[in-house]
Amino acid sequence: MTYDCIIIGGGPAGLQAAIQLGRYMRSVLIIDAGEGRSSACRKYSNLLGFPEGVSGETLRRRGLRQVENLGVERVEEVVAHVHKSFTDFIVQTQTDRVYTGKSLLFATGIRDAFPDVPGLKECLGISVYLCPDCDGYEVKNRRTAVWGQGDPGAAMAEIIHYWTRDIVYVNHEAFPLSAEKRAGLDNKKIPVYEAVVTHLTHHGGQLQSLHGSNGEAWSVEKTFLAFGGSRPQTGLADTLGVIQDEKGHVHVDPRTKMTNIDGVWAAGDILMHSQLVSTAAADGAQAAVWIHKYLHRQSF
Repeated sequence: MTYDCIIIGGGPAGLQAAIQLGRYMRSVLIIDAGEGRSSACRKYSNLLGFPEGVSGETLRRRGLRQVENLGVERVEEVVAHVHKSFTDFIVQTQTDRVYTGKSLLFATGIRDAFPDVPGLKECLGISVYLCPDCDGYEVKNRRTAVWGQGDPGAAMAEIIHYWTRDIVYVNHEAFPLSAEKRAGLDNKKIPVYEAVVTHLTHHGGQLQSLHGSNGEAWSVEKTFLAFGGSRPQTGLADTLGVIQDEKGHVHVDPRTKMTNIDGVWAAGDILMHSQLVSTAAADGAQAAVWIHKYLHRQSF
């Protein structure tokens, strides 16, 4: 079978695109690894219609039910290879299953970089955060640490200072700080500690303190991570010749979300914009509109 569209990635961008395409009565296959930033988010509090918040897991589960009601198929696989045949796109998974599509949407998201230390995963999305546009409000007037490395961590500390003045920057492994960033921290009176964080203490995911290898501890309620090195997952798109910027974000037409490769679209956090779930979903919906138009033209 040749699908009208194969969507690689089943987060908010991929699911929203699948909903729209399903309502166009298109044959759609989602290939999803079953993990990602949205899976780790315990609570989105900035989405219209969810006054009490909603977890990424719940959002994905409801979205999956919605697409299944529209006849969209989904397989939980990891894509290994993508290439273009004369007319279609061939997608091969790590288990050697092969799928064919007339169009392709990359919604593969971003992979975050941070140390694997005890206590972190339990707090992630509850009292430890990644995205200030998403969760900066959660630290309003709370004792907060930014735990990061070098200039990326310093930049995050300056951003978080907007919501709380009770803030420290823990510079993991004493990464070098530029004079400009150190001056910015000094100007905002944000203390800097050079340390290797070894573990977090918490109660049911509610952070209590960060602990350093030198025995030092920081009693905080909230933490933002900022280690740099987080990259969009665009390796598959790269094999097709999709243009990216120096940080790996895919370039798309701002209106259609189509890449420089005919028949290939991208949506969500692999694009360069604020990493809001609402923005990712909007990307997916917009891409789907133009995928449908593309398929409609191809049918004549």
